[in-house]
Amino acid sequence: MALSHKAGSAAVTAAGALEVAQGRLAAAGIESAQVDAELLLAHVLGTTRSGVRADGRRELGEGEAAELDRLLVRREAREPLAYVLGEWGFRRLTLLVDARVLVPRPETEIVVERALARIAGLDAPRALDVGTGSGAIALALADEHPGARVTGLDASAGALVIARENAARTGLAVELLEADLLAGVPAGPWDLVVSNPPYVIPSEIDALEPEVRDWEPREALVGEGATEAIAESARTALRPGGALVLEVAAGDAGRVAGLLRELGYSEVTVTKDLSGRDRVVEGVAASAD
Repeated sequence: MALSHKAGSAAVTAAGALEVAQGRLAAAGIESAQVDAELLLAHVLGTTRSGVRADGRRELGEGEAAELDRLLVRREAREPLAYVLGEWGFRRLTLLVDARVLVPRPETEIVVERALARIAGLDAPRALDVGTGSGAIALALADEHPGARVTGLDASAGALVIARENAARTGLAVELLEADLLAGVPAGPWDLVVSNPPYVIPSEIDALEPEVRDWEPREALVGEGATEAIAESARTALRPGGALVLEVAAGDAGRVAGLLRELGYSEVTVTKDLSGRDRVVEGVAASAD
């Protein structure tokens, strides 16, 4: 059912639009249909989800109804909600996102939490985010540790465009450079190397949700060897006592923790994400060889 103003028809209210939007999204197989419908309508009306619910009798203008319909068509095609909205929240930041970058995820917020814990006692740590994408990790570190000198690397020129836009939008000073992730970590010394590298193996891609499989950048999702390359090169790029913090695939934390121990990292630990899955592996670099 389209949302439109026809001659002689009653105006569309927020409550009516919300009901239609939720029904359309549910029919498209979207489990979070209610939340998504509220967020899309709030975006169109320039309000919040609670504002949408509180003012259900508000009438949508013709342009507002048409815009909501356009956004619903995109979401019905299983385009990620973040891309449809054009922005997404990550810790204390609201970041621009589109199909050039991964959607920032709650599990990656735990990566930032662990990275911040590793540099908490340093006044001006040098931190490197390998595979920065939208800049989410790098910018969150700069935001929450104002003394940190943060560099973000990515192999995608398109992703770096978004990261630079986000740096300008947030007013946070980070260095952003184009570099091949498999080339490893540039020489430091770094106090922290953090990464959410591509870790989906090719045989698993078809089992992912359509929002991920069909829309998010494949090069940022699927990859083999990136975690190993980063761990190997960070071993000597980190200062003695510097930390490596990695996001890993569900079920892969034990293997990655073993890899870090084999490479000579100490204090190797594993942290669970908000869903209780082992998600973050970290270790401390020993003296350089």
